[in-house]
Amino acid sequence: MVETDDRIKGGEVGLAARAFYHSAHVLARLLAFLYFRAYVRHADRMPRKGPVILAPVHRSNLDVPILGSTCPRRLRYFAKDSLFINGFWTWVLTAVGAFPVRREATDRQAIEAAYRVLERGEPLAMFPEGERKSGPDVQPFLHGVAYVACRAQVPVIPVGIGGSERAMPKGKYVPRPRKLVYVYGEPVDPPPLEGARVPRAGVKQLSADLHDKVQELFDEAQRIAGCPNP
Repeated sequence: MVETDDRIKGGEVGLAARAFYHSAHVLARLLAFLYFRAYVRHADRMPRKGPVILAPVHRSNLDVPILGSTCPRRLRYFAKDSLFINGFWTWVLTAVGAFPVRREATDRQAIEAAYRVLERGEPLAMFPEGERKSGPDVQPFLHGVAYVACRAQVPVIPVGIGGSERAMPKGKYVPRPRKLVYVYGEPVDPPPLEGARVPRAGVKQLSADLHDKVQELFDEAQRIAGCPNP
């Protein structure tokens, strides 16, 4: 079992991990722009420093690596704990910014690790739909993204990703060379805390607002990617 402190390693990485990350980033970026003809719109909406949460739509396993390769900052993100199968893969995944989460139950340690990532001023990617979904409609959001944003008092940037399901849908393991489009939205600030308490109504409203914005950006990204309407 990977402990909480191990979950956030990769923020203060050693030279070997840093070199590995930069090499992987360059290779992923080349793959993104040469093989997938990736197009990124409004990346300047990503703050150059400070904590922020990215909330992308999720349609493919390509979403995480290509988002990371096209983002101007090094992202931190949750990964299912079953991927951390041994010391080597734990080192690789933490070097590129991942930390494990248990999907079968609420993982309070992972949530606490997310807060620590944000406290250190790092950007965190969280998929508000949860697992990969399918189709043109953004599914109802889990409240995790909004809750973390409210408790940590950090902005959320909604992100639309177009073409990734067409390039590599569920059940496929070899991606096809289809155009991928990433559209960053304007940062959305959470409602202020009510003392030390996270307002439940504020969390629900933030989730609803983010859902609408992600749907709008998803539609835009799909249109630019040339995906047919359903």
